[in-house]
Amino acid sequence: MAEIEREAMEYDVVIVGAGPAGLSAAIRLKQLDADLNVVVLEKGSEVGAHILSGAVLDPSGLTRLIPDWKEKGAPLNVPVKEDNFYVLGEAGQLRLPNFMMPPLMNNHGNYIVSMGNVCRWMAEQAEEMGVEIFPGMACSEVVYGENGEVKGVVAGEFGRNPDGTPGPSYEPGMELHGKYVFLGEGVRGSLSKEVLAKYDLAKDCDVPKFGLGMKEIWEVDPAKHNEGEVTHTMGWPLGWKNSGGSFVYHLDNNQVYVGYIVDLNYKNPYLYPYMEFQRFKHHPKIAELLKGGKRVAYGARAVTKGGFQSIPRVAFPGGALIGCSAGLVNLPRIKGNHNAMHSGIEAAEAAFAAIGAGRGGDVLEDYDTALREGPVGKDLKTVRNVAPLNGKFGPLGGLALGGFDMWVQTIFGGSLFGTIKHGKTDAKATERAEWHKPIDYPRPDGVLSFDRLTNVSFSMTNHEENQPAHLKLKDPEIPVAVNLPDFAGPSARYCPAGVYEFVEEEGKPARFVINFQNCVHCKTCDIKDPSQNIDWTTPQGGDGPNYPNM
Repeated sequence: MAEIEREAMEYDVVIVGAGPAGLSAAIRLKQLDADLNVVVLEKGSEVGAHILSGAVLDPSGLTRLIPDWKEKGAPLNVPVKEDNFYVLGEAGQLRLPNFMMPPLMNNHGNYIVSMGNVCRWMAEQAEEMGVEIFPGMACSEVVYGENGEVKGVVAGEFGRNPDGTPGPSYEPGMELHGKYVFLGEGVRGSLSKEVLAKYDLAKDCDVPKFGLGMKEIWEVDPAKHNEGEVTHTMGWPLGWKNSGGSFVYHLDNNQVYVGYIVDLNYKNPYLYPYMEFQRFKHHPKIAELLKGGKRVAYGARAVTKGGFQSIPRVAFPGGALIGCSAGLVNLPRIKGNHNAMHSGIEAAEAAFAAIGAGRGGDVLEDYDTALREGPVGKDLKTVRNVAPLNGKFGPLGGLALGGFDMWVQTIFGGSLFGTIKHGKTDAKATERAEWHKPIDYPRPDGVLSFDRLTNVSFSMTNHEENQPAHLKLKDPEIPVAVNLPDFAGPSARYCPAGVYEFVEEEGKPARFVINFQNCVHCKTCDIKDPSQNIDWTTPQGGDGPNYPNM
């Protein structure tokens, strides 16, 4: 096929992803030099359409970036007023007293927010400063320069046929070049994955680790609503072999965020994360809250949980990894948005200094140093052993030992454990089906719990069907030849949107079907597939979920 010719546009800094990291970087660059040409490319149909987070926001990053955010009308309207942590059994619960929790776990001074709406507001601030923001522009390729550096990206390619050939309305997109390119794609972004491999950025760090976060927004009975209440739980239904837990946040307008995170290091391939979430809502404490209410939105997203020891080198020739592309979530706090903002600020300051010195296309070593030694590194270093302790000793042992370690580090500034390694990747943690028993999950009742496809309709997900599937198999034989007999076809369960299914017809071998139209862009398949056979890539721009207030 003839090489595609594309027009090119030149910028000082090109930013992929209009999340908290990318928008913070754009705003900080313009604060430092209003004449810098900065562009932000967002694959969602609008800014915020693909943003899904808990979210209790630690405002430290936003305050550093825009100190007068309150006066400027930032949508941080619900301060945390009550902080609860429960260990659940099937029929009851035990509340852990707040004084037992390390001070860093205190949510005083934080806000319950929709990060989608926070990003929409940040985009307004950025555009007022002259940042160009293009939603609906998925970045499908990295453009490299003569010396092997990242020179830019390809964005806005539309109209390929399902077989990948250009269709009648094909648009080749554009190349956007920058002195530096920031990748703020979130968890397991396709360009970030390519760059990590090309420059071997992870050679000196531990393996990355992830969880699958699922979330619903509920409108509840006003009599049961307690604006500002934050509740986290662990235990039932996952039990004590698998780590994860829930969050229940009461925001304004009688709405409640109900979410569940299942750590993807689980061994049993029969575990069904989505159904664990649905079962959780039938706990008496949660069922009572939701009774008489209605679910108004649903979504899912992978969460980074590797922490400090899993941060790769974040600066590469011509650019930087920012936000969850670098894996900056503080696992026990279930917070990463503040660190995403800090990382965007640090990257912007390093690029500003480099451009001012006449540089471009080189490695921003100052950014890598600032990320590890500044607010982000300090935040993550204190909690670095919580995830590996959970992995080694289970949720209960991890809770006790992790809590002890955080207290020791808070008081003495060091850990008795040093830095514990994670061990296996989440994909390799999956064990053979013959070593485990299938799990019998109750059927959703349509009142508190729902089947996947019904819930996906509440994510407003849409993909143009006449395009190549963005979920690509390295070997199309592996799902049926390996994953089905060895691991009982786990993709049919680990996907929270029902994308993958094994269709068995009488007298015929099983077929592996990819319903890419359902995809909510969570990236779990790219992470958890035991054969590492699935590559998540970007569909054409604007496709995917359209989250309103996530």
